[in-house]
Amino acid sequence: MGYFGGFLVTMRQHGAKNKVTTEYSGGRVFKRKNRDEKDEKIEKPERLHGRHVLNRYEDGMEKCIGCELCAGVCPAKCIYVRGADNDPDNPTSPGERFGFVYEINYLRCIHCDMCVEACPTEAITETKLFEFSFTNRRDAIYTKNELLVGDDGMPQHMPWEDWRPGEDQNTSGWMRATAPSGDASFEGVVSWSGELGYGVRKPEPAQLVRDEADGGSH
Repeated sequence: MGYFGGFLVTMRQHGAKNKVTTEYSGGRVFKRKNRDEKDEKIEKPERLHGRHVLNRYEDGMEKCIGCELCAGVCPAKCIYVRGADNDPDNPTSPGERFGFVYEINYLRCIHCDMCVEACPTEAITETKLFEFSFTNRRDAIYTKNELLVGDDGMPQHMPWEDWRPGEDQNTSGWMRATAPSGDASFEGVVSWSGELGYGVRKPEPAQLVRDEADGGSH
């Protein structure tokens, strides 16, 4: 193709009809062209990977059983887990063990969602929250107290996080289609365990239904 052909490819990407980047100033009022309305974010993709949460069952018990599979599969080595035996009289999780220590270092996390795929109990999922920043390294290491959902099943909101409506919905939706427990033969079948605050999630529709919703197969 040569140098000229390469530049031509780049030049074709410019122009109003090829723009895919949406300007966003953080919800502030426009200061140009005498506009006083605020700009808004576009809708986030269903399978966006954001900040993690540790989920509970509908009865309030923690889903994490301290198996450490998420830490073992993490390519960035950002997860640290230590399990402990449950108290028979007052168990934390339904299993023999629970996650006694759970930490995620977000200075390392690449949001690949492999931890979600590896989890056998659907304890860890990723929300759509991606706007969170830190002023010190300590805040970047989320502990179990910060990751575990509250008594209402909702994610906890840290002071440095910019939560928006819907960012806690259908977390890690893509995992059902890629993990072993999300085999294609189970499309349209409920396979999620109930979650505190959300109940049982609806299954993803079959591929043909999704294609029709998108305007036809691609």
